[in-house]
Amino acid sequence: MSEPKTAVVPPTHATPPAKFSHGVRKGNILQVAGQVGFLPAVVGEPPTPAGPTLREQTLQTLANVRSVLETGGATWEDVVMIRVYLTDTGHFAEFNEIYNAYFASLLEAPAARTTVYVGLPAGLLVEIDALAVLG
Repeated sequence: MSEPKTAVVPPTHATPPAKFSHGVRKGNILQVAGQVGFLPAVVGEPPTPAGPTLREQTLQTLANVRSVLETGGATWEDVVMIRVYLTDTGHFAEFNEIYNAYFASLLEAPAARTTVYVGLPAGLLVEIDALAVLG
């Protein structure tokens, strides 16, 4: 019998604007959907970016990914793949500095891919998704 698929929705996240989940767990696999730098949701208020800078948005985006991981029973140590989407090639060096500092204490770094993407809502600079394997 197949493992059930379960949506993972942290209490800090707003309902997605389309039919998707912030994360999905099936067996020991947890896929975190692309997260952006929105502050925790406030009922009745539109999503608010953490700030205008790459640093502010990246740190909030990583916090949002972590929230989905934790709600799904995972940690950063369980992550085997991270995909990063930046809106500007000029942000690669700054992003790498932030990323390296954030993950400095990880025992083993996950595989990663960074690309430039122009489909984010106006003002958003970064999106990150992650794949975790538990157990």
